[in-house]
Amino acid sequence: MLTTSEENYLKTIYNLSESGKKQVSTNSISKFLKTKPSSVTDMIKKLSAKKLLYHKKYKGTNISSNGKKLAIQIIRKHRLWEVFLFEKLNFKWDEVHKIAEELEHITNEKLIEKLDKYLKYPKIDPHGDPIPNKNGEINIKPKIKLSNLLINNNCIVSNVNDDDGNLLEYLNKIKIHIGSKIKVFDIIEYDKSIEIEIDSKNKVFISNRVAENILVTKIN
Repeated sequence: MLTTSEENYLKTIYNLSESGKKQVSTNSISKFLKTKPSSVTDMIKKLSAKKLLYHKKYKGTNISSNGKKLAIQIIRKHRLWEVFLFEKLNFKWDEVHKIAEELEHITNEKLIEKLDKYLKYPKIDPHGDPIPNKNGEINIKPKIKLSNLLINNNCIVSNVNDDDGNLLEYLNKIKIHIGSKIKVFDIIEYDKSIEIEIDSKNKVFISNRVAENILVTKIN
């Protein structure tokens, strides 16, 4: 059994390591969790003792295979709860992340399996992130940033960054959702802001920063 704090660290390190593919620095963990580097060091020692992490001084931290399995299950629970909150309780997509952060620590596996079945085995959460199945398998499809598209390119919104509630609130305001069809009409050279058309209806300008946080599937 892991504590809530240990689970949060494990999930954070897994995500920062790009699904376990690279080492993560203590400073990056500290910055993401908004905590002291000394506290991060202490937690890394605890999780290393449980063989969930591998740490090399001055080089960084790797997540072990057992650590990956646990992190993926935490992520699975988080995303299933987001779907439940969004689809069944009508929370907004900028509200569900924070609540799911609490619910993801429920350890009753039977409850999670029943939740998955009740939701009819969803493949993605409200922000487009893939939901791991009960075996920890994740179907990750290639996506590109909206900011990388060219004029006259068409695409479908497949994923948005759910770490910033203000971003999600703004996207909701301009009616961008998962599945929205977008056409790039113009790119402003000065600041790389983009003029787009959403679902063949409204045209808006979005900043490069917003476009960087929207992942899309190109359709032409």
